[in-house]
Amino acid sequence: MQAVRSILVVIDPEHSESLALKRAKLIAGVTQAQLHLLVCDPKHDHSGMLGVLKAALLADGYTVTTEQAWNHSLHETIVDVQQAEGCGLVIKQHFPDSALKKALLTPGDWKLLRHCPTPVLLVKTSDSWKGKVILAAIDVGNSDGEHRHLHNTIIDHGYGIANLAKADLHVVSAHPSPMLSAADPTFQLSETIEARYREQCKAFQAEFDIDDNHLHIEEGPADVLIPFMAHKLQAAVTVIGTVARTGLSGALIGNTAEVVLDSVESDVLVLKPQEIEDHLEEIADKH
Repeated sequence: MQAVRSILVVIDPEHSESLALKRAKLIAGVTQAQLHLLVCDPKHDHSGMLGVLKAALLADGYTVTTEQAWNHSLHETIVDVQQAEGCGLVIKQHFPDSALKKALLTPGDWKLLRHCPTPVLLVKTSDSWKGKVILAAIDVGNSDGEHRHLHNTIIDHGYGIANLAKADLHVVSAHPSPMLSAADPTFQLSETIEARYREQCKAFQAEFDIDDNHLHIEEGPADVLIPFMAHKLQAAVTVIGTVARTGLSGALIGNTAEVVLDSVESDVLVLKPQEIEDHLEEIADKH
């Protein structure tokens, strides 16, 4: 978080109290990052509202620029501006889509998560982060290079938010249910699976200085477990990572993050491995 020099804040003109801006001010207040306020609208002029917001922020000591833009769709506009301004973080308020709308088309925020090369913070609540729990979700069972780098990124950002919000970092990792058909007997018994995961966690805990009280290893699918733990711990922010699905040329977000986004009750910070960020940067540059 400290390394972010510029934050893109997506302002929704229909909602006067911008939760995205509230979070951006908190982060910029600590990191001194510049704020770039963006309204995505092809029809109406919002320069007056942007001017009022800018003046108030300047008076409070923030560094601010503003812009109104539109390019085909909401997520394309945001990515275009993020690239042009070199913003290291995008903050946007998440407005959930109805089940019917979701069945007919991919929700806009999912598209943003898939295509945006940088971390995206989707704000879902107006609750204060201060003194709360920041929940970092990782997959300890995957220790290949891509996952290991992603784990580092998730924990770094988790600690970053915890520091600036004077909050407590907890880590959750799901492990698979026993499979009687598994070739490896280790995966046939719940106890041995959990023991194996706990063993893998020891090195992880030592590296990142996370004690047993702040590590939650549970059996079950991640898309169920992460919202459950976020609710149980009353997490203010859930930090999750995404890895590209194999076999597809485009870098697509995994289903887990999309399901979690809708079911978790906290704000959600979504991160990607460096290779995917680089790949998405290339795609964005070609547009």
